This record gives sequence, C-alpha cells and structure tokens, in this order.
Amino acid sequence: LVFRAALASAHQCHPLPQTLSVLKSTPQVRGMHTIIRNRETSRDEFIFYSKRLMRLLIEHALSLLPFQSCTVQTPQGQDYEGKTYSGKQITGVSILRAGETMEPALRAVCKDVRIGTILIQTNCNTGEPELHYLRLPKDISEDHVILMDCTVSTGAAAMMAVRVLLDHDVPEDKIFLLSLLMAEMGVHSVAYAFPRVKIITTAVDKEVNNLFRIIPGIGEYLGRN
Repeated sequence: LVFRAALASAHQCHPLPQTLSVLKSTPQVRGMHTIIRNRETSRDEFIFYSKRLMRLLIEHALSLLPFQSCTVQTPQGQDYEGKTYSGKQITGVSILRAGETMEPALRAVCKDVRIGTILIQTNCNTGEPELHYLRLPKDISEDHVILMDCTVSTGAAAMMAVRVLLDHDVPEDKIFLLSLLMAEMGVHSVAYAFPRVKIITTAVDKEVNNLFRIIPGIGEYLGRN
C-alpha cells in the first residue's frame, strides 16, 4: 500500500486546486446528497437520486466546454446571437465498473456521443492500480474527453486512466474528470499529477479511512446500486 500511503500524505491542508469545479450546493443538490448518503435509503431511491445528480453533473461539465458565438435565423426570420460548441467531438470514457453507471446521463444530453471503457483494478499484493482492459474510439486525440468514475478517493485509478488517455495523444487540457463524489486527497493527487485536467464533481469530502474509502461518503456505490 506504499503508493496509496504516499497519496494520502501528499498535499494535506493545501487549498483545493483551481482546476476543480464543484456543482453549486443548492438546497436541491444538498437534499439529493442527504438521500443518497442516508444508510436507510432504499436501493430504488438511491439509484433514482444518484442518477439525477449525475445528470446535473454532466450538464455542469458541458457548460465548461469551449463555445463560440454564432448567428442563426429564427422561424420568424430574425437573427439570434447564440453559441455553438467549438470543438470537434465529445467522447465519454468510463472507468469500469462504477463509471459505467454515468453513461446513460451522458447519452441523454449528448447526441451520438462515443463511449470508451477502461478497466483498472487494484493489485491485492501491492495495493497499486493495474490496467486490465482498454477500448477507446478511433481518433480520440481530437476530442474533448469526459472521463467518468462515480467516486474518487485516492485518485490512483483516475490518474492511471488519465495517463492512458495521454498515451493516446488526448491533450491534457481536453480531459474532464467527472465524479459523483471525491475525497480531497483524490482531488489534490490528480491536480498535482495533471495540472491541466479539469476536475468536476457534485461534492468533495475531506477524509478517507484506513481502507481508503471516502468519509463520510456514500458507501460502496456498486453495492448500493
């Protein structure tokens, strides 16, 4: 567990990085967090409200993409000064297995979005992440990439996934790491290793326990989903 222990001790008490964007904690958002964090919440309610939060998270992330001004004509023949996405394409990449649950929210708001997958598992002997499976769309290097994982505690798996994308020539500043919930340690670790990656979440919890689970957290996401 040397790798994770090093992450745990790094950047403690530092301010959160500017590359982090947290969904505004409105009463609605905080209410949904209250439901999914409650151990008494039923499985059906947990799934429903976590999916609602994922949809808000995806919408928030898309608002951070680059847009350019454009003019269109309305059906009444009048000009409308609007905005249009200035990139080539958006690709979603799930960190299996939990990240896969965010795909429906992305597909719901991004028409014809391409999806890739990365499977990273922890080595039982070393405690370090290992890449086990990879499937990415062609020409991903030209896209803005929405990298999805439901929770990020130490950031180890997320950092390996970012490294995989960089190895496939995706520019660092075109990678958006999205997570339903993150620990401060994971935020700092990713930001320190990849200072141009945008980190986007609905909430940041301060601690992880000795099993590297987020505290207070939402429990084992796949176990509740």
